[in-house]
Amino acid sequence: MSDYASLIETATAHSRHLKRLLEARPWLAERLESSLESALTRADMEAFLAETALDDNNLGMRLRQLKTWASAHAMVRDLAGLAPLAEVTETMSLIAETAVVTAQTVLTAQLVARHGAPRNAQGAVQELIVIGMGKLGGRELNVSSDIDLIFTYPEEGETDGDRQIGNFEFFTRLGRSLIGAISELTADGYVFRVDMRLRPNGDSGPLVASFDMLENYFITQGREWERYAWIKARPLTGAQHDELKAIARPFIFRKYLDFGAINAMRELHAQIRREVSRRDMHGNIKLGPGGIREIEFIAQVFQLIRGGGDKGLQIRPTQHVLAALSQRGLLGAETVRELDEAYVFLRKLEHRIQYLDDAQTHKLPDSADDLQRLALAMGYANPAALMAALDAHRQRVSAHFGAVFGDPVAQEHTLEPVWQGACEIGPTSAGLGELEYRHPNDSAELLCAFRGGARLRNMPEEGRARLDSLMPRILELAATHTNPDETLARMISLLEAICRRSAYLALLQQYPHALARVVELVSASSWAANYVTRHPLLLDELLDNRQLTIEPDWQTFAHDLSAAMSALGDDVERQMDVMREQHHAQVFRLLNRDLAGQLTVERLSDHLSALADAILEETLRLAWKRSKQHTPKHRFAILGYGKLGGKELGYASDLDLVFIHDDPDPECQMIYARLAQRINTWLDSRTGAGHLFETDTRLRPNGESGLIVVSLAAFEHYQRKEAWVWEHQALTRARFCAGNSDVGRKFEQLRSELLQQQRELAPLRSEVLAMRQKMRESFADKADGFNIKHDLGGLIDVEFIVQYLVLAYAHKHPELVANRGNIALLGMAASAGLIPETLAHQVADAYRIMRHAQHSLRLNERGNHSRDEHLDEARKPVQALWKYVFEAAS
Repeated sequence: MSDYASLIETATAHSRHLKRLLEARPWLAERLESSLESALTRADMEAFLAETALDDNNLGMRLRQLKTWASAHAMVRDLAGLAPLAEVTETMSLIAETAVVTAQTVLTAQLVARHGAPRNAQGAVQELIVIGMGKLGGRELNVSSDIDLIFTYPEEGETDGDRQIGNFEFFTRLGRSLIGAISELTADGYVFRVDMRLRPNGDSGPLVASFDMLENYFITQGREWERYAWIKARPLTGAQHDELKAIARPFIFRKYLDFGAINAMRELHAQIRREVSRRDMHGNIKLGPGGIREIEFIAQVFQLIRGGGDKGLQIRPTQHVLAALSQRGLLGAETVRELDEAYVFLRKLEHRIQYLDDAQTHKLPDSADDLQRLALAMGYANPAALMAALDAHRQRVSAHFGAVFGDPVAQEHTLEPVWQGACEIGPTSAGLGELEYRHPNDSAELLCAFRGGARLRNMPEEGRARLDSLMPRILELAATHTNPDETLARMISLLEAICRRSAYLALLQQYPHALARVVELVSASSWAANYVTRHPLLLDELLDNRQLTIEPDWQTFAHDLSAAMSALGDDVERQMDVMREQHHAQVFRLLNRDLAGQLTVERLSDHLSALADAILEETLRLAWKRSKQHTPKHRFAILGYGKLGGKELGYASDLDLVFIHDDPDPECQMIYARLAQRINTWLDSRTGAGHLFETDTRLRPNGESGLIVVSLAAFEHYQRKEAWVWEHQALTRARFCAGNSDVGRKFEQLRSELLQQQRELAPLRSEVLAMRQKMRESFADKADGFNIKHDLGGLIDVEFIVQYLVLAYAHKHPELVANRGNIALLGMAASAGLIPETLAHQVADAYRIMRHAQHSLRLNERGNHSRDEHLDEARKPVQALWKYVFEAAS
């Protein structure tokens, strides 16, 4: 007996079905022995069918012989340990796909011979598209599965033969014949049982549907469970697949995050569980607790939630989806490992159950002998060992399923009466007082106005139910912070903004840690609260704590941003939205780290400036791509001034930009002017996704009356011959941010030369002092407290001191032209002997303290005024250094 014959003999010990096949079909054993060395391919199956000319008379027989040989081949290799799970499911899927394609080809030819080819109104031939659903669509077909199919065709019309019929009738007849060829039970058995119940309107709907009929059904009648079913849809035959995909994708995958899918799939699973319990199917390894279906649901719910915005999740095989979820951090690596191992175990066990008698069952057998067969086929010595392994896998799957689908608000909250009775001011105020709200009457009135407001009255029932479950938890969480009344007010503003978007409410309902985090966020900062309210898509960021703590990699971000923009092709509107969404997400991550005390103000500004640089670079790339180009590579650069140039950018800072070029082409000026305008428009436009930056170009040569773009030569001439001293002060904080690196290098060299010009100290001092006085008069106000930015001894004074030192002494100390920030430059000036070292350190510390104080005020939108006595002390060394630099020397 050959080695392969021995493998076949061994397999029959685990499969009565295989033994019967070998006895009934003498040709099968020899065929198997000659092919068991490797997995079967589509070409192998097509070659098998091509051994005989196919027609209506022998089509059914040959398809059934193909199924017999190829499925037995997969079974023997599987039981011999030669085939991994993926090979078995791929082989079964290929059998079904080859059978469908072959049957459609033969049967279509017969119908065309009788009625002519089906055509649309323009005369183009129409083809039936057979869509594989479920495990066939995902290339995961089990060894005794039926196949779920849907029939569709592009357009209505008529056949072009003498016996003319409509396309609908033609494809209906073809579909019936196709089902019969594959599922009819004959002396040779059947190829696959065919299930058409997933088509629009199920058994009560027409057998076939045009694209228009299908699209109309999705829009008007499509149900949540059908979205789940269509995830794995895969066209097997015909053409115009891209058009079909464009119809189905918006139904399956929502444009925005869809956390409502969790509740929908939880309900679907509950229905399955009730059916399992009713029919005593707890031993069912597919539908029972911890079974295959729960793993599939875990994978697919994330696809439904996020697939609309992440095409990488618009994939079909379950194991591939799990791997993608791990890569994105949506499921932990250990969770995915356990789910993947359980999936492989359960699918292999499923196949061995079905190998016994080719029964479409997922239930463990009752027979002790069959249980022993199963145990041996799975590599275990006895049923007890098999059951121990099975139970361990199912327990792990159930735990992970519960973590994803468990209902965190299933039980009534103790503060439910406070929310439900919110329009009774007295009891509500008393309830809030017990929670130690500082102003319970005011908060009770706010709560009453919110509950009785038009927004809530007009909410859909499902969304209102979610809000009702959230509010008691929000009341409780707000009470844990030092400013409960402000926190509640900010949360109500957020809820008013998102209450029409039920998916956001579902997110907060489903993920209590995200709700707690957003309450903490809005409590800490009114600016943060308003930012999230304007951009609620950012709530999704709260689900992955890793993203909120890791150090940004701006080079990788720039690369990924560019790839995302390129993937959107020429869809400018979508590009603008996606860039804003990605920018907001990065700002939000920095904001979370900031509020958690993980970033100094200086480090935060560095990050925000690097982010702005990346946005500018990509905006320039996109704008140039759409410009009239006189050369393949532009010689255009974007310079940053002010906060951007000095890398002191804040969350809401605008961008001071200057555009230059170094291009000898006489036609370039108009081209670059339009390019600059495109860049400004792109950055400053408000879209549905929000806004990027306010831009200010008034620091260019000649200000608002000057050209929006100037040549490097014109820029140099202006700076040397016409610029005011304050413009050279501004130049101390200028830097190349984006564009042609050679032009940027030339600018940096020119900037260094300009700042190192020798200047007469007395006129320079007078000009700087005159400009400072002018600014004081412009920004004078009578508000209480210390204006950290503009008052004597404030931030502007430090900046003017540093700028003066650079302009006055850089010709002797060229290291001062380095754009390293005010704190570093103070130290460098001290090292050069220009200012006392002790005073330089004191001013540097004061500058840090004032920037931190200003940042804290702005996080709560309180302007620049502070009554903090520590700041009165901090300003003293600044005033002392001012006197030393400007008064002692005069």
